[in-house]
Amino acid sequence: MERTLMQPLIAVLISSLIAIRAYRRKSLDLSGAISGFIVMSIHIAVGYRYGALILVFFFTSSKLTKVGEEKKRRVDADFKEGGQRNWVQVLSNSGIATIFVLIIWRLTEWEEKCLDSKNSVLITALIGGVIGHYACCNGDTWSSELGVLSDAQPRLITTFKPVRKGTNGGVTKTGLLAAAAAGSVIGLTFVVLGFLTAKCTYDAALKQLLVVPLSTIAGLLGSMIDSLLGATLQFSGFCTVRNKVVGKPGPTVKKISGLNFLDNNLVNAVSILLTIILTSIACVYIF
Repeated sequence: MERTLMQPLIAVLISSLIAIRAYRRKSLDLSGAISGFIVMSIHIAVGYRYGALILVFFFTSSKLTKVGEEKKRRVDADFKEGGQRNWVQVLSNSGIATIFVLIIWRLTEWEEKCLDSKNSVLITALIGGVIGHYACCNGDTWSSELGVLSDAQPRLITTFKPVRKGTNGGVTKTGLLAAAAAGSVIGLTFVVLGFLTAKCTYDAALKQLLVVPLSTIAGLLGSMIDSLLGATLQFSGFCTVRNKVVGKPGPTVKKISGLNFLDNNLVNAVSILLTIILTSIACVYIF
């Protein structure tokens, strides 16, 4: 009873402080701060592991977004001061995980569970989905934010031909390594918090260490899926007036790659969903 009362209160307190701070620092606009407060509260209230995953993703991504802002301003046609995100971007990067977390809460009633298919295939798949979700989000963000700062020229993931910085589907070695590192950070966070909060057998506890290499792969894979979708289903063109790569066709825009079918938020959502499916299946078989 005490936990069912205290944990939601702690979740609301922490989430409100973070949302207000993010709004003041222009990491989130008002709609982003409100939606961020809601999804953070849900994650932390259900389990500290899930709260830690979303917070690690949010803090590291927000920090990296502000690194090299002047360089990014020259490249990114949609550059916003502080990388300010709205409710659409918040939900595209946390919506599915929030639904999974709520289902986990309904099934476990605040009991922290280990990844263990012998006990529950469904709960293992759902937890694996949350891990895959944030490994993908973190991997894509780190890859984008650090890759664009690389001195190396990006190459289109579908043809390996050199393209301008800012082209959807353009990848660099730096970006791919950053995606893998971002995934590993998510895995480490889950494992460390799991050792502190979840109760499971010795064998099952040791097996949780496999989350780290799994999430590393998920981070890299998620970023590559995002790049493939960006190169094929998301338009990229060079605007001769703005002298930048843009995401919409126009009379002064010369096409570089991709169909004008998905925008960036939809590309993120689809890549997250595919990574979730693959990670969930992997967790059921591994654990």
